[in-house]
Amino acid sequence: MRRAVCSGSFDPVTNGHIDIFERASTMFDEIIICVFHNVNKQAFFPVEERVRFLREATARIGNVKVDSFSGLITDYMKAHEAHVIVRGVRSIKDLEYEQNEAYMIRHLEPDIDTVFLLTRPEYSFVSSSGIRELIRFHGDVHGLVPPCVEQAIHRL
Repeated sequence: MRRAVCSGSFDPVTNGHIDIFERASTMFDEIIICVFHNVNKQAFFPVEERVRFLREATARIGNVKVDSFSGLITDYMKAHEAHVIVRGVRSIKDLEYEQNEAYMIRHLEPDIDTVFLLTRPEYSFVSSSGIRELIRFHGDVHGLVPPCVEQAIHRL
């Protein structure tokens, strides 16, 4: 089975993320979307809620599983027999960051490869941090996040 992992904090998940998951799902037998607790970031939504958002937003993608984890991605991937990590890249800045991460993962576990998918142009400006800023200042997030996230934002 060709299993890949899409990991991130997804705080919150955006339509750009969903597009990457949909495209990756056609390349692999199973995609595991794994919400990682990022110790370097102050979470906006709790991990459990982010998992719920992802499950709802990806329900129509038949080969997607959503999970959460705290620890090294390499440990998670070994435990789930996954050998590919999929990352979305919006810009050269993203690529430089993700390239270093991929090299570190390769150092820790030589059997794990990273596949980069370029973000579609219509999502190239969308980021979770940008969405959080819009939320703080009551900006319009319509069309930038899945409906379940938009509904949660309106309840804040």
